Amino acid sequence: MADQDLATPDTAAPIRRRSAPEPAAPRWRRRLVVLGLVLAAVNLRPTVTSLGPLLEEARADLGMSGTVAGLLTSMPAACFALFGIAAPRLARRWGPGAVVCVGLVAITVGLAVRPLMGGTAGFLAASALAFAGIAVGNVLMPVIVKRWFPDRVGPMTGAYSMALSLGSAVAAAVTVPMTDALGGGWRAGLGAWAVLAGVAVLPWLALARDRTGQAAATTSASASASDSAAAPASAAAPARTRITRSPTAWALAVFFGLQATGAYITMGWMSQVFRDAGVSASTSGLLLAVTMVMGVPLAFVLPSVAARLRTQGPLVAILGAFGLSAYIGLWLAPAGGAWVWAVLLGISNCAFPLALTMIGMRARTAAGVVRLSAFAQSAGYLLSIPGPLLVGALYQHTGGWDLPIALMAGLMLPQIAAGLLAGRDRAVEDEI
Repeated sequence: MADQDLATPDTAAPIRRRSAPEPAAPRWRRRLVVLGLVLAAVNLRPTVTSLGPLLEEARADLGMSGTVAGLLTSMPAACFALFGIAAPRLARRWGPGAVVCVGLVAITVGLAVRPLMGGTAGFLAASALAFAGIAVGNVLMPVIVKRWFPDRVGPMTGAYSMALSLGSAVAAAVTVPMTDALGGGWRAGLGAWAVLAGVAVLPWLALARDRTGQAAATTSASASASDSAAAPASAAAPARTRITRSPTAWALAVFFGLQATGAYITMGWMSQVFRDAGVSASTSGLLLAVTMVMGVPLAFVLPSVAARLRTQGPLVAILGAFGLSAYIGLWLAPAGGAWVWAVLLGISNCAFPLALTMIGMRARTAAGVVRLSAFAQSAGYLLSIPGPLLVGALYQHTGGWDLPIALMAGLMLPQIAAGLLAGRDRAVEDEI
């Protein structure tokens, strides 16, 4: 991974640094990377969003309590934190393409096996396998974008963020109709998504054998060593210090964690909120799909817009305002304004591609992006674990949604505050 300047023409960030050029890759290989990125991104959320519309049926069949269902909706964050932190080390050893390929295989196997489980423990274990595969994809997608498209970080981040949102929306929208078409059993409706994940493995089988990225990483390391030899000791020190010394890295981690909390509460519980308000299962799935599909155009546009701003704080505040409006609406009239609240939540959830873009902009080098991505996502997902679990517990013990929705709205305030700090124009290398 070449030690490229992160402030490329599409980022307009003020921090610039020249380094050794990365060898040009063949055009066909770059196109294969684009295809692989899009297919991988499409499969990073159906594991979660396909379950939401069928959660009530799965709970009844497996004998799952509301608290355990809350644990299930917290599992993605836990697995993302646990396995995501190992992704950079695995990528250095085997190459990011190989690690992403294995992750997609894990998603495929987890999705295929999960519906076959007859008890809660097996269902949770198979889900964890799929979530582990998603975890490495979450962390390595920004790395692969930076490695293969260092001059187009914003547009490429937007492309795979759009594909991720599209996968989320399609899974939420078609799971119930597909389940009905397959005979009405929730197990068939969930298991069918393994086919899509299997298709995504194919381009990565070729990319897994590619060593271009590893050669680029060696070039980067050599260039960095040369730069360090010519630079003052104070300039070389950041490479040897911990990223946990950076306030911006912590702000990014908190922002990422709180937006993930809201996203996984939405994906895991919003269909149930609408169903309890009297909305049918199929319509509840469509409402969740509307929330997810809002991210398709916005996830493509927002990273490019954010990359052209010196600070991303205004975007953080705007998205937070949409989220607060949606939660107030859900509290006052969940069924009456359901379509409006779904749209507002979808806009608010675009904090995810914004967070990914800020990760790419808050480090000078590709190596810095790797470290920052792993830290912000792993720490952020750890922070997001209690949210969905607490929502499930509050729902079970109160029998309603007033307190859970109040919790969701309350968490939006520190999310905005952390995003304002994370969006400031600075680099983590300068802070550590």
